[in-house]
Amino acid sequence: MDVLTQSQILFLACGALGLGIWMLIRGGDTTVNTSVYVAEKFGIPPLLVGFTIVGFGTSLPELIVAINANLKGAGGIALGNVLGSNIANILLVVGTVAIIAPLIAHPKALWRDIVMMIVSSIIMLALLIHGSITALSGLMMLALLVGYIIWQIKSPSPGVLVEEADQVVDMKADHAAYKNVWVAIFFLVLGLALISLGAEFLVRGAQVSASIIGIPDAVIGLTVIAVGTSLPELATGIAAAKRRETDLLLGNIIGSNVFNILSILGIASLFKPFTQESISAQMVNFDAWVVLAVALMFTFLIFAFKRIGRLAGIIMVGIYCAYLFGLFALYWQSGSTIPL
Repeated sequence: MDVLTQSQILFLACGALGLGIWMLIRGGDTTVNTSVYVAEKFGIPPLLVGFTIVGFGTSLPELIVAINANLKGAGGIALGNVLGSNIANILLVVGTVAIIAPLIAHPKALWRDIVMMIVSSIIMLALLIHGSITALSGLMMLALLVGYIIWQIKSPSPGVLVEEADQVVDMKADHAAYKNVWVAIFFLVLGLALISLGAEFLVRGAQVSASIIGIPDAVIGLTVIAVGTSLPELATGIAAAKRRETDLLLGNIIGSNVFNILSILGIASLFKPFTQESISAQMVNFDAWVVLAVALMFTFLIFAFKRIGRLAGIIMVGIYCAYLFGLFALYWQSGSTIPL
């Protein structure tokens, strides 16, 4: 019997990574579209749909990946995915879209979401410094998220947030035309299945690739998986930019970052707490601080300039590329090799 070489195994693992990312994108898009359609058919208010179903739906790939990875003993992938996704959402997604079309912001409509994003980032940083994310911590994070959603629904910013929620629903429902609710539910189940199976391929492919290349799980989570699970936000952002719905894009990115921390880490920790073994020194000393710094930079741009122009977008994408290069360079310089 022929034995596969490491090069062949790495090729198959990269194929699994690519297939997993594709399934996550397709499954996430289908899940959000069908969820919005079903919610509308049952008369659920657009504001509730915009802040819950769509917000949670765009973070669903990250959630399934995090739970799957944590249960398989790869908590570094789960944590790296959340950290990396939050960095990619702002630097890569917002930066890329700003290059295509300058983003005009309305701070009065976004300030509560921005404050929650910064608070969530600080909570995550504190938990990582503490060295664990227990089930109790997860419950508290979920309680904070639920309370925040209720607050948003009961007291939205005058006019603007309601309009944005309607825009979210409209944009997501553009391609959600089904014969009846049962057909939509079938595609909803199919979308969830694609996400689950895609997460399985992604996590297994990432674990094998990381093992062969000699790079820790956390770095794979911070880079490859984070970019892959941020692709739905990038696609949505480009679509929003073409429609000149820049507030919609900024609101989605901020909401996605909040959901990534509070819901993903919260829910994943209920299945299996994150222990010291999952939290690398790099996450505590660098990556979590980058998440907070990027959030603060994003906040400064919105409140100081009320826009993110093409030059700022180019700088943001450049910073992100430098961040990725620095991550891989760090481990290669520490003696890691690629044994092909």
